[in-house]
Amino acid sequence: MSKTHKLGLHGLPSRDGVSPSCVGLPAGHWPTITDFLVERFPAIAREVWLQRMQDGLVADEFGEKVSAKHTYRGHMRVYYYRALDEEVRIPFEEAVLYQDEHLVVADKPHFLPVTPSGHYLQETLLVRLKNRLGIDGLIPIHRIDRETAGLVLFSVQPAERDAYQALFRQHEVTKRYQAVAPWRGDIGFPLTRKSRIVPDQPFFRQREVPGEPNSQTRVDVIEVRGETALYALSPVTGKKHQLRVHMNALGLPLVNDRMYPPVPHTPDDDYRYPLQLLAQAIAFVDPITGKSRHFESSRRLNLPPTP
Repeated sequence: MSKTHKLGLHGLPSRDGVSPSCVGLPAGHWPTITDFLVERFPAIAREVWLQRMQDGLVADEFGEKVSAKHTYRGHMRVYYYRALDEEVRIPFEEAVLYQDEHLVVADKPHFLPVTPSGHYLQETLLVRLKNRLGIDGLIPIHRIDRETAGLVLFSVQPAERDAYQALFRQHEVTKRYQAVAPWRGDIGFPLTRKSRIVPDQPFFRQREVPGEPNSQTRVDVIEVRGETALYALSPVTGKKHQLRVHMNALGLPLVNDRMYPPVPHTPDDDYRYPLQLLAQAIAFVDPITGKSRHFESSRRLNLPPTP
């Protein structure tokens, strides 16, 4: 079997390291599956779905290819392959720090997403690693923001993923980040920031609100250089954008952060100005082997030179 097509869920192959997407068919009266897909995904033209079907890129959960006139049947899953007209290469490379039969530890560059979404398919850490290592069942145990660099863990055996994820749910993983942000001598360090973080508008932002805290971060100072400092951030919880929200709330927005606080105009990625946030170290007891694990990123942030 070629590297391009490897059997995945329900006998459906992955293509160039990208697994098929899935949509559930609810009870309904659409004449064909095509009609449902066109209504469900209005941004995708009927002609695009018809071409995908002609190319054999749409199938039901039993592995049967879906044709243009395939009769609609609810309570079933349909798998399809996303396609991008053009995908720009992200000009930074990931590194594999560790690999065994259970675990892969990668050191991710800034700007590279962990998993496919939106405008990113091949240019994601997961797909790059699948193609590079030839492990089609590779699956992330946790994630970090696309703008953040550093350590990401992957489970080699899908059946073992939950055992690793349980460590994160039970706060049995020690995570250490580094960040570059303004220096404020009026704040006493170390400190612990606790707050309630909820979704904001637009949808990709988060914000703090009054109420029972659901997030906690320990913040300390590693080094001060003039008006800038290198901070050590240790999240106890794992809310979306937690570190960025907490640092901004302290009056210490991360260098090159375009969301917290938001900039008036958010341009396309400018590779000259990576977000100064790094998932620098992670430690835990491996639930499969029982061994103590400790990994550190080889990447460094851009702390200004000593004045």
